[in-house]
Amino acid sequence: MEGFARGIDAAVDVIGRNAAWCCLALVLVMAGNVLARYGFSAGTVWAQELEWHLMSPIALIGMSYALRHGEHVRVDVLFSRFPPRVQAAVDVVAAVAAIVVAALIIHFSLRYVGISLAQNEGSANPGGIPYRWALKALIPVGFALLALQSLAMLLHALRRLRTA
Repeated sequence: MEGFARGIDAAVDVIGRNAAWCCLALVLVMAGNVLARYGFSAGTVWAQELEWHLMSPIALIGMSYALRHGEHVRVDVLFSRFPPRVQAAVDVVAAVAAIVVAALIIHFSLRYVGISLAQNEGSANPGGIPYRWALKALIPVGFALLALQSLAMLLHALRRLRTA
């Protein structure tokens, strides 16, 4: 099981590093939008929408990457004072809770994405980005990745619980 968990960790690392390129693209698009708007009194709806189209994969994929590297929100001032066995038990409970929440979000978002896909939903704004359903499809994908990373964290925590 530890090998399976390491495989998930490696996949999340690769996916997360690739998604991080969206951060550079977001900075460039935002700088371009600001320059166009304030420097030339110009701009496009498409470029403005592209900002949040880039923010979605950053957040939805980045959450798994952050969990993988321990950069998620946790009350470390308390957690660090717990004995290793209690830390492992807390991590088990947290991982199970994350898997349950991710599964619920996946379940409820699939219909939302399906409706959007069936309608070939695009931007409601003239000149906006088409294929909004593709952006919405990142919701279940991002939470599936979070569920997988949470499973890996659960397996790591169970190993620590057994050896502590």
